[in-house]
Amino acid sequence: MHPRRKTLRRIIHGSPVSRQQDLVRLLGKAGYPATQSSVSRDLRELGVAKRGDRYVLPDESPALGDFAAIARFVRSIKAAGPNLAVIRTTAGAAQSVAIVLDRANWPEVVGTLSGDDTIFVATSGVATQRRLLVRLHDKLRT
Repeated sequence: MHPRRKTLRRIIHGSPVSRQQDLVRLLGKAGYPATQSSVSRDLRELGVAKRGDRYVLPDESPALGDFAAIARFVRSIKAAGPNLAVIRTTAGAAQSVAIVLDRANWPEVVGTLSGDDTIFVATSGVATQRRLLVRLHDKLRT
């Protein structure tokens, strides 16, 4: 593992950090200059999610990998066009939900894009979108 990522894990584990800008600053202080985009990539590679108002490591969050644990964060699931689903979550939970979905490796999912409370899930077409929506509603009980 890259030393910057080890340092990033140590920072997240040791203190409640809620903004990527703070992580950039703390990494710089530790001798690892970084940009917001490099920190964002590192967070994704490390499987770091945001729970509430702070970043958490995968081993600190039971939500990562468990649909039952993340179901409470999901507010709605809707189709948007012929090959896109939109999942709305509570504030700050979208990344955690997207990580679980990404790690499930479902064939219906081409890719995901998450923000603070919204996830866009791309599918290859109408039929796969329908299968995905049924599966999501079943797993997340919405």
